[in-house]
Amino acid sequence: MSARQNPGTNIIKEDANNDKVAGSNPININNARFEITAVSPEQYPEGGLPEIAFVGRSNVGKSSIINALLNRNKLARVASTPGKTKEINFYNIDNSLRFVDLPGYGYASVSKSKKSSWGEIIETYLNTRNELKMLIMLVDIRHTPTSDDVLMHDWIQHSNLPYIVVATKADKISRNQLAGRLKDIRSALHTGENVQIIPFSSVSKQGRDEIWGKIYEFI
Repeated sequence: MSARQNPGTNIIKEDANNDKVAGSNPININNARFEITAVSPEQYPEGGLPEIAFVGRSNVGKSSIINALLNRNKLARVASTPGKTKEINFYNIDNSLRFVDLPGYGYASVSKSKKSSWGEIIETYLNTRNELKMLIMLVDIRHTPTSDDVLMHDWIQHSNLPYIVVATKADKISRNQLAGRLKDIRSALHTGENVQIIPFSSVSKQGRDEIWGKIYEFI
């Protein structure tokens, strides 16, 4: 993947109310909807809204985190079969912000040709979408990041885009395991201490406010 330039950002601060973002144009997350599915740039939605993209391996929990961040249960559909989703899903939040669910990568049972096709869909979006303001990379907190994760993270580091790493399924490990798992993830991805890794659970909502706090910084 080739690096891209980082588009300008406008900072919006968080309100005490988790359902709104303070500023000149408050965002009401209760007013969120699925907008469109796309596989190529000509199908992307228009309007110039800032976009936050979620990227990670198949079955890492992209749909679950989008639902949790928006206080919804079924807005983003969880695929019944890992590796099934092959399109980009755009979610409109109060006509002020979009969440972008990119296809999952790295599922073993998917053919090489399909993996290549999905890779092109992801790469085209990341390299061409001027509305993209921030990336949220998801990894499973229970496992060491794979070579696909490392490749994706390397691209992100060279993209000049703001990003965070979110370690999903934090409810699946004990508190005693947490520090060790985060250290392992940081080591595998070769990240510095300046890169924030946020433990997250879609069950307990652990990490939800921290993630919104980072989003607010870059939109």
